[in-house]
Amino acid sequence: MGNDEGGDEKKRVVFVTVGTTCFDALVRAVDSNIVKQALFAKGYTHLIIQMGRGSYLPTKSEGDASLAVDYFTFSSSIAAHLRSASLVISHAGSGSIFETLRLGKPLIVVVNEDLMDNHQSELAEELADRKHLYCASPQTLQQTIADMDLSSLSPYSPGDATPVAQHINSFLGFPDD
Repeated sequence: MGNDEGGDEKKRVVFVTVGTTCFDALVRAVDSNIVKQALFAKGYTHLIIQMGRGSYLPTKSEGDASLAVDYFTFSSSIAAHLRSASLVISHAGSGSIFETLRLGKPLIVVVNEDLMDNHQSELAEELADRKHLYCASPQTLQQTIADMDLSSLSPYSPGDATPVAQHINSFLGFPDD
């Protein structure tokens, strides 16, 4: 998973997306020196952050001897960013998760623990248990990056939704069909 084809072989992009929400804890975490150092140590060269409605502004840098960092709030489509990414770090929205997995990109899902009744964590944890992605919190992101072995991830097959739906139905208390 996640092998880049074509283009500059030395450019390895990490794309971070928070969707349309405010998830400053994730933006702060990826902007921290310890997370940027962990990404750089794994061979990534560029960090592009889609920061949504957040108010925290990451630190831009050119990346001479470290990670190059850039950010934006919204885009009409993040598909091009996802396609060019070597690694995606995303909020736990199902649209972002499944769009990334369909493209075969390695994914770390960061759960927003500040949301009440956070049903999104259930999906992320189930897909992590199935080895389709890594799941982290803003506080554990650096360790997840340091420990990740992308070769251990299994490709996601869109036809694999039934077990996930059954798990969600079971969680919600619906009877099996």
